Amino acid sequence: MAAPSGVRTCEDFAEFQLMEAHASREKIIKSCIAQTSNVVKTLREKREKAQDDIALLKQLRQEQTKLKLMQSELNVEEVVNDRSWKVFNERCRIHYKPPKSQ
Repeated sequence: MAAPSGVRTCEDFAEFQLMEAHASREKIIKSCIAQTSNVVKTLREKREKAQDDIALLKQLRQEQTKLKLMQSELNVEEVVNDRSWKVFNERCRIHYKPPKSQ
């Protein structure tokens, strides 16, 4: 016997849209954080060798600011994920209960 449409819709949404979208965004943000961290590390090393280079200092500060913004974006993503699951559970709790990985 086929699952009722509400169950199937909730299950598909949870597994294929909500989980995958969150995992994809988190992976991309973490990748950007890693890349920017490497740039900051490199600029710090260059800065130690050329402490009078104002342009280098400005570039370092810009990259550090970018890194902080990306890290805060990861926190925002966590809040969005939590709220998304809260709404999902309110709407779909009678049809489908997702695995505990969320």
